[in-house]
Amino acid sequence: MTTPSTPSPSSSSAFRTVPRAADVVIIGGGVMGTSIAFHLAEAGVRDIVVIERGDLGCGSSGKPIGGVRAQFSDPLNIELGHRSLRAYRDFPRRPGADIRLDLVGYLFLLTSDRQAADFAVSVGIQNSLDVPSRMIGPREARRLCPYLSTNGLVAAVHSPADGHARPALVVRGYAAAAARAGVVFATHTDVTGIDTAGDRVTAVHTDRGPVSCSTVICAAGAWSGRIGDLAGVPLPVRPVRRQLAFTEPLTPPAPRIPFTIDFSSSAYFHNSDDGLLFGLADPDQPDGFDTTWTPEWLALFRDVVRHRAPALADMATSGGWAGLYEVTPDHNALIGRSGELTNFLYATGFSGHGFLQAPAVGDLVRDLYLEREPFVDISPLSADRFRAGARSRPEAHVV
Repeated sequence: MTTPSTPSPSSSSAFRTVPRAADVVIIGGGVMGTSIAFHLAEAGVRDIVVIERGDLGCGSSGKPIGGVRAQFSDPLNIELGHRSLRAYRDFPRRPGADIRLDLVGYLFLLTSDRQAADFAVSVGIQNSLDVPSRMIGPREARRLCPYLSTNGLVAAVHSPADGHARPALVVRGYAAAAARAGVVFATHTDVTGIDTAGDRVTAVHTDRGPVSCSTVICAAGAWSGRIGDLAGVPLPVRPVRRQLAFTEPLTPPAPRIPFTIDFSSSAYFHNSDDGLLFGLADPDQPDGFDTTWTPEWLALFRDVVRHRAPALADMATSGGWAGLYEVTPDHNALIGRSGELTNFLYATGFSGHGFLQAPAVGDLVRDLYLEREPFVDISPLSADRFRAGARSRPEAHVV
């Protein structure tokens, strides 16, 4: 927990200086960059600088509520989610912060026999990895989430171990602990160039001056493609805007419901303070860095939810938020070490799964940097998989 003697890394001017040299430069001060900084510092790595173009957590990590789950179809994603859930449950002790974790569960709603069959296979894999998910029928789904209409609902999948937390509090918790261990946070600092010599990065240039370094770790989220280009390392990440909205306070209060997702449409909703939060992926959203929230987007959500949870379609909203997904061609992360530059590491492209995988990825990047055996083989997540003839990672549970 941040103490009165520990300045906030996101606000104190003391954290906006840029050292002229560092052992490790982490580019990106969101949940991924701060998790990596914390895990490295905890392991005894010193002389770490985190460079962030705005305030900490101002990019994708700034969203008000982030889902945490281990319900995936790919065993690697299941393990990353499951390990991260354990870390989030332990967050009040390590690193020491309240992140408003609420383990309400995740509820996937399925509207075809094909979906039900596919999810049943995934549940079997999840159970083999100690994830307590299970297939349930429409009636039990409605008991868990009273807003539901069961018309056209074939089945659902529920895991009580999943839920949601506050990404901004996670970023703050990781950053405060890292700062106490000596990590320097250079906020409001743009990366403008990267120098290389042979197969190594030698310096990162910023609008506040250059930083010579021994290792660079790219955790720049939706901006990672640009950072990769500066280093000559292909990182196929594209930015896609996602929007959500909040209802006005509800009277009587909303029942405590799972993080509920209509899988066919990607529409989702769950509790948020004294109301509900709504979200939906617009299939026609073009790529780009625009994060303007457009209230017209709500019409898409209302059209979908009118059939699945009719009461939500007419609820008044009190505003919303827009942020960026960092999307890769197969909707799976890029984690690894560059084959071109041996001291350029990356953890990006999480395609909406970054917050829920951040603690586990902090573990992985720490071990990658220290050249230790990680808890899971991450070679399948190498960015090299997209080169000609490489096989992409499968993941069916994309929201």
